[in-house]
Amino acid sequence: MLDIKLIRENPDVVRRAIVAKHSDDVVDEILDLDRDRRSIIQQVEVLKNERNTVSEEIAKLKRAKEPAEHRIADMKAVGEQIASLDEQLREKELALGVLMDSIPNVPHLSVPNGEDAAQNVEIKRWSPNGNEDAFTARGGLDHLALAERHRLFDFKRGAKIAAAGFPVYMGRGAQLERAFINFMLDLHTRSHGYTEVLPPFFVNAQSMRGTGQFPKFVDQAYHMPEDALYAIPTAEVPITNLYAEEVLSPEALPIYHCGFSACFRREAGSYGKDTRGFLRVHEFNKVELVKFVPPETSYEEHESLTADAERVLELLEIPYRRILLCTGDTSFSSAKTYDLEVWAPVEGKWLEASSCSNFEDFQARRANIRFRREPKAKPEFVHTLNGSGLATSRLMVAFLENYQQPDGTIRIPEVLHPYLPFTIID
Repeated sequence: MLDIKLIRENPDVVRRAIVAKHSDDVVDEILDLDRDRRSIIQQVEVLKNERNTVSEEIAKLKRAKEPAEHRIADMKAVGEQIASLDEQLREKELALGVLMDSIPNVPHLSVPNGEDAAQNVEIKRWSPNGNEDAFTARGGLDHLALAERHRLFDFKRGAKIAAAGFPVYMGRGAQLERAFINFMLDLHTRSHGYTEVLPPFFVNAQSMRGTGQFPKFVDQAYHMPEDALYAIPTAEVPITNLYAEEVLSPEALPIYHCGFSACFRREAGSYGKDTRGFLRVHEFNKVELVKFVPPETSYEEHESLTADAERVLELLEIPYRRILLCTGDTSFSSAKTYDLEVWAPVEGKWLEASSCSNFEDFQARRANIRFRREPKAKPEFVHTLNGSGLATSRLMVAFLENYQQPDGTIRIPEVLHPYLPFTIID
């Protein structure tokens, strides 16, 4: 959520952000409601002062044993006006809240202007030993053929017991998935300073609102209406909301958390998108990185969070590139986002495996997460950041295609050896 002062004082900045992120322009409606709300508040204050004055007069009349009925009637009328205005104020604030929730975050000045992913900017490429040959397609089996050959996954039985887009990991495929998750959690907690969290995989609507999934993406969530709970699209949601409605102490920041979760997204099978195998699924696993930091350090923290996610790929020796998203491709809640894309040589394409975003105080305002710089200082909103560190589904595609050998076996890199009972899949 944006600060209402920003909308009052810089409406054109907000309008440009709305246009850039393909949202509906409701700035004028917000400004009208805000003016009405402030006007009602002023009227209520005047009436409350009047009521206080009348109350004092009534008390004086009663002490003097003089008639006070006419002033009591006046006070009752004032009270009725205040009650009516309070109801109007509630209606205005409710309508204002709904519109404020629909306004996207303002992109950072360093974010390039652009309509869609075609205008994203490649920042860097990395491959083992700087081998540019990694960025060309080559012969070999794709991840589906490799999975069938080595019985790593079973998409057909996943569809039978659930639906399309819900994979089943089998045998060494299940062990490999678990190895990815444990390796990433150990790396981030032991080397990067994160505290591990194992969150619930279901949250309430307020938690989804707090991180910006609701109301914009309410139709994309799996919902349990009887319990008013939603399956999480990412561990970002429960981990960020750990500190909702809290004021953190001066020494608490920065806070670094990482956590594993399954992730559930109904939109996975959107028309016009490649839905083969792990390329787009409704359920997948991910290790999430979340930071809570003071505003002045958030962009430095954004760079280090992205580097933490990149380190996973470097240790696994998976070719990747870092992409700076343009305004039109930056998410609703984000002020700036880097995507990390892994190279799948048989697919011959780059696949997104991580998004690393700085939300500034956008999520903190929605979830009311604040901190004090000193024990008695006025609370300020924290800046929140998160990134996939990493999502395993597309990582699995790139891993299998990059590590398959000419004889059809799949080599396991040394960094994963402590997590697996085998060093090759044959």
